[in-house]
Amino acid sequence: MTLDIPNLKDFDQRLRDEAHEEPTLEVPQSEPTKHTQIIAIYGKGGIGKSFTLANLSCMMAEMGKRVLLIGCDPKSDTTSLLFAGKACPTIIETSTRKKLAGEEVAIGDVCYKRNGVFAMELGGPEVGRGCGGRGIIHGFELLEKLGFHDWDFDYVLLDFLGDVVCGGFGLPIARDMAQKVILVGSNDLQSLYVANNVCSAVEYFRKMGGNVGVAGLVINKDDGTGEAQAFADAVQIPVLATIPADDDLRKKSANYQIVGTEKSQWGPLFAGLAEAVGIAPPVRPAPLDQDGLLALFDSKDTGGDVVLEPATDADMRGKNAVAVASLEVVYDDA
Repeated sequence: MTLDIPNLKDFDQRLRDEAHEEPTLEVPQSEPTKHTQIIAIYGKGGIGKSFTLANLSCMMAEMGKRVLLIGCDPKSDTTSLLFAGKACPTIIETSTRKKLAGEEVAIGDVCYKRNGVFAMELGGPEVGRGCGGRGIIHGFELLEKLGFHDWDFDYVLLDFLGDVVCGGFGLPIARDMAQKVILVGSNDLQSLYVANNVCSAVEYFRKMGGNVGVAGLVINKDDGTGEAQAFADAVQIPVLATIPADDDLRKKSANYQIVGTEKSQWGPLFAGLAEAVGIAPPVRPAPLDQDGLLALFDSKDTGGDVVLEPATDADMRGKNAVAVASLEVVYDDA
């Protein structure tokens, strides 16, 4: 069975054309509601941002706060735990479908609620058919049209991919769309590499006149080895909470069970995180260089004691390294 969608070829061509365009950083600059804290959360893929945010937002709601959770990752998995594994229609796909049908997007088409938390997913283009950064920009443009800056929330939590090299994912930092950033990391080099990149982006835009700062680090899957704590100390940011590498947490997360509630044994942990997130000021981090980051780990684990050996021209030529007679003119002594 083939769906008969009008102008499908034209639509495909527009997507191909868009894939070749550079992301623009032109986004709405309206002031947020004064009492609302807009917080961007960054971390390496798979480090536990969605787990942390779903439970944090539920705990905030239990504490009487109005919370909006917005997934800004093309994977669209931020709200999966909140909605017990059920996929949430994304703003991008809904907008595309509505536009093809000649209809306008309504808030009920893209925003859903559970346990007192309001949540939505921006989404992104299909694999190989667009830029994730542009998807973020288009999503926020639609939120603006839906009245984003008139909404009444205590907290707006934005779940972003840690790849701030992409202009779209770096928008909250580059354009002061959030007041502060929270990092999620663990005791592994790759997650701290991403966290350090975000710190570098924050510091760069602060030097350019920006106001976004880092509120702190959430250490997830903590096994007690201490590298994440050492990183926080080195870049001069606080640790807001430490979530242990516990089998009970792993199983509950895998089964889409919320633990950020007073009914759970983990309730006090997330209550403490909620309090810390609310009061933590945005600070300027002191990002590390590559050697400084590697120094947080044992050199035998990271290769930090490797010495760079320069290659030679003969190395590059390999089996093609054939001796050639010199064309240099050599004069006999007079």
